[in-house]
Amino acid sequence: MLRLGLCCLFHREPIRFRSTTARALSRLAPRDRPARLAELCAANAAALRDALDYCAGHGIGCFRVNSQILPLRTHPGLGYRVAELPGGRAIRAAFEACGSFARDHGLRLTFHPDQFVLLSSPRDDVTRASVADLEYQAEVAEWIGADVINIHAGGAYGDKPAALARLAATLRRLPAAIRRRLTIENDDRSYTPRDLLPFCETHGIPLVYDVHHHRCLPDGLEVAEVSARAAATWDREPLFHISSPRHGWHGAHPEQHHDFIDIRDFPVEWRVLSLTVEVEAKAKEVAVERLRQELGEATAGGAIRRKPRARRAR
Repeated sequence: MLRLGLCCLFHREPIRFRSTTARALSRLAPRDRPARLAELCAANAAALRDALDYCAGHGIGCFRVNSQILPLRTHPGLGYRVAELPGGRAIRAAFEACGSFARDHGLRLTFHPDQFVLLSSPRDDVTRASVADLEYQAEVAEWIGADVINIHAGGAYGDKPAALARLAATLRRLPAAIRRRLTIENDDRSYTPRDLLPFCETHGIPLVYDVHHHRCLPDGLEVAEVSARAAATWDREPLFHISSPRHGWHGAHPEQHHDFIDIRDFPVEWRVLSLTVEVEAKAKEVAVERLRQELGEATAGGAIRRKPRARRAR
């Protein structure tokens, strides 16, 4: 079964997740802040239910939950626990109801923390803040039944083996609620599948294969080989990413995402796998629906990927 995933937001549908900034919240009197945060969290639980209802009704099998679903949850000065907010039990119950709905309708839920979540940093304060953010997302993941919290390996910091060693050491210290969900994705700047597959195979962590990143930062491995090896790192249904370049493979900045997926960029090898593919396209649910239709219409032999522009080694 090929399951397509929608990432975080909607393009056409009037489903919106709410947020705030530390500056805006700080303008409120301290006694008024919990009520404001409770309002935002409750609204986002309701929006998540609407998002899942839409996915269930439109053949979308996976939804990536916005990493700020609980706004400012881990902010160093304004952070909070949901249990401390007015109506905190009801907020948690609303998220748990989303999880029940997802299970009843066969929907998969995932998280993809922000880029500042780094487990390979040489700075202890960055690592501590990153783990705190992962703990919060794992808490919500428990409520809603999400089985993936996906991160990038981080920066190379001028010494890739040392950075990966720090990542491995941090992995060993993570709470179980994070560790059993954590996955690592190849990127388009530092870490290729050739870098990460041995790491994932050694440390028992699934690789989220982003084929667009791989095409932007090639490493000599073929899509078919990486797809097979990445799928083998999973103890559950594998999850991969697809996107297309905004200005084409021979245009400027091929790493930028297009509004839609070019069907020729969808790997033939993936069509025969039991796989979740998150669609990273700016047209969001419209792009997922178009890709779903095109995959249903095209024959496996007819989807031929164009050859990407070569990229200089870093």
